[in-house]
Amino acid sequence: MKVKKFILVIIVILLIIALFGIKIKMQKVAELGQGEEIEMGKELTKMRNVSITTIYDNYQYNPGLKTGWGFSCLVKTENITLLFDTGGDSETLLSNMEKLKILPSEVDIIVLSHIHGDHTGGLKGFLEKNSKVKVYLPKSFPSSFKTDVESEGATAIDVHEPIEIEKGTYTTGELGVLIKEQSLIINTEKGIIVITGCAHPGIVNIVRKAKEITNENIYLVLGGFHLGGVSDSNLKSIIADFRKLGVEKVAPCHCSGDRCRELFKEEYKDNFISNGVGKIIEI
Repeated sequence: MKVKKFILVIIVILLIIALFGIKIKMQKVAELGQGEEIEMGKELTKMRNVSITTIYDNYQYNPGLKTGWGFSCLVKTENITLLFDTGGDSETLLSNMEKLKILPSEVDIIVLSHIHGDHTGGLKGFLEKNSKVKVYLPKSFPSSFKTDVESEGATAIDVHEPIEIEKGTYTTGELGVLIKEQSLIINTEKGIIVITGCAHPGIVNIVRKAKEITNENIYLVLGGFHLGGVSDSNLKSIIADFRKLGVEKVAPCHCSGDRCRELFKEEYKDNFISNGVGKIIEI
């Protein structure tokens, strides 16, 4: 009798484990949304034509556009038009888009790097103009944020691991400990482009992760490097790490800091891109 009870208990435990495994698998699929996991070692699609337009930043490039504390850029490839981050407010974002002759209706996908308002503040106003978009956001975002996105009619897609958003376009997945952040990777024939929002997990860590995910050369690193107020010795160490990782070009902006931009320009010379609102980079 005791043996039968023992066998029954074992069967129940095995069933619970099996059901739990199925639940985890289903949850993982839900997190991936319409993206696909990146298969390590697999040759990735390379984009031939890519343009990146900085449409929200605190650094000025085009004097006819408004500046503001935050970051947003528009990425166009052969197959998608993607908005990476939305800046600090929709008024500035939409005004700059209009002056740059970028229609909100052109955008297919929005990728949000992290929860801070200087990167998500323009989202609501944008969705009022175009809600037929997929919004890829870190899984760590509050559920209320996702509910708000979906209440506007957009599709919210949780991201945790690195995934392929569309052919040639990838996310690093959530990185960091206290502030979870994802960065964007565009694979081109010249190498990968890494676009960062604020680089809270560490700019070198992000670049290293992007290289590890894709196993491709790094053509350009663009966006906020989060290096304002960092000492010259630490900045030079970071620049040396960029060189070791084979980064060909850099375009720091937003929270990178003036001194960071100065030292990167000294090192990279013609391969330093002066980035700011209105800058258009074509690859």
